Amino acid sequence: MRLPRWAGSLGAKTAAFITVMCCALAALLGVLVHVSVTNQTVGQARELALDRLTEATAAYEAGDTLVPGTGVDPVGLPAQLSALAAAGERGTMVGEYRGRPTMWAAGPVDGGRAIAVEVDYSQGKRTIDGLDRAIVWSSALAIGATLLVGALAVTRVTRRLHATAQVARRISAGDLDARVDDPRTRQPARPQDEVAAVAAALDSMAASLQSKLLSEQRFTADVAHELRTPLTGLHAAAELLPPGRPTELVRDRVAALRTLTEDLLEISRLDAGRERLDLDTEQLAALAERVVRASGTDSDVRVVRDAHVETDRRRLERVLGNLVANAHRHGRAPVVLTVDGPAVTVRDHGDGYPDYLVEHGPQRFRTEGGTRGHGLGLTIALGQAEVLGAWLEFGNAPDGGACARLTLPQGKPGAQGLPDGAV
Repeated sequence: MRLPRWAGSLGAKTAAFITVMCCALAALLGVLVHVSVTNQTVGQARELALDRLTEATAAYEAGDTLVPGTGVDPVGLPAQLSALAAAGERGTMVGEYRGRPTMWAAGPVDGGRAIAVEVDYSQGKRTIDGLDRAIVWSSALAIGATLLVGALAVTRVTRRLHATAQVARRISAGDLDARVDDPRTRQPARPQDEVAAVAAALDSMAASLQSKLLSEQRFTADVAHELRTPLTGLHAAAELLPPGRPTELVRDRVAALRTLTEDLLEISRLDAGRERLDLDTEQLAALAERVVRASGTDSDVRVVRDAHVETDRRRLERVLGNLVANAHRHGRAPVVLTVDGPAVTVRDHGDGYPDYLVEHGPQRFRTEGGTRGHGLGLTIALGQAEVLGAWLEFGNAPDGGACARLTLPQGKPGAQGLPDGAV
């Protein structure tokens, strides 16, 4: 189950946690203050009522006139107090009398009757109500202030985390020059928190990775350059050999070595990012037919919808030529090129691409299960497609066979981003 976007937000989680904790703390403090003040207010009113009840009882027994607010079995006396007094006990109770809060105190007198005293409890009730309102407003203000301060503090952290995540995505996309450069990492004297540690580790990882990749690129280019001279000599020497089967084998292997060397040089140029486009308007169907003729293979070209594209003809032919050659080398006939607008699909009817290639793209010289690998052809095709600003996707057809789809940009090459799912 996919969670909603807000559920994964650190800021939302922190705000929710702060809100819950503030509400719980405010409720706890509010209840404690309310209970304490209520007990104090009710206790004072109860003491006053009991004192007046004692005086009224003494006056009643002495035969004196009862003061206002006292009486025997008065109207409005709660039934619970009347029953308590009839049982010979004294007690107090808060109730409503004539529309106002009243503290009652009652005790027994002769004849099984009850003498009672009423004390106006309006002031105490107003005090408690005012206290409750003050607790609610102060709690709301405290929660708001805490949320504001907490949001500011968390936002600073999440902003730094988002910046670190963006740099990580740029690095994973191939931008090895990207760095977080967190201010705390540049000032060791400042306190170093966990975010700064992650940023420093990411920057260090990117620098190390960049250094290793540059070393590998230089090594590949140097090896390819160094091989060209002896291979040129080998090629010239092979041409001087007498005709025969051994000579053909030597020439074939020398040609394979020269092709591999040229591929390595092309990859080193692609890795260095120094390739430049030579743009021209090309008719895609005619270009696909030229690629098939140049490949010398039995491939079909099907045109669903032709299109004119602004592209580099040499690089586009290189991409399609490598895809066609790979389909014949590793797949089975028939191999079909389908032109549908700005998209060209190359499909064979073999066993399909390996799972790792579909998921992660071509990998140089990798083999799968002891079989022949895919060499450098697909790697070069992918690199040249990126130079063209095209989208090269690898997949397998539902009814079998490998399927590579090259989608050329409609605008200027290199001006558009990769679509979802593109390699």
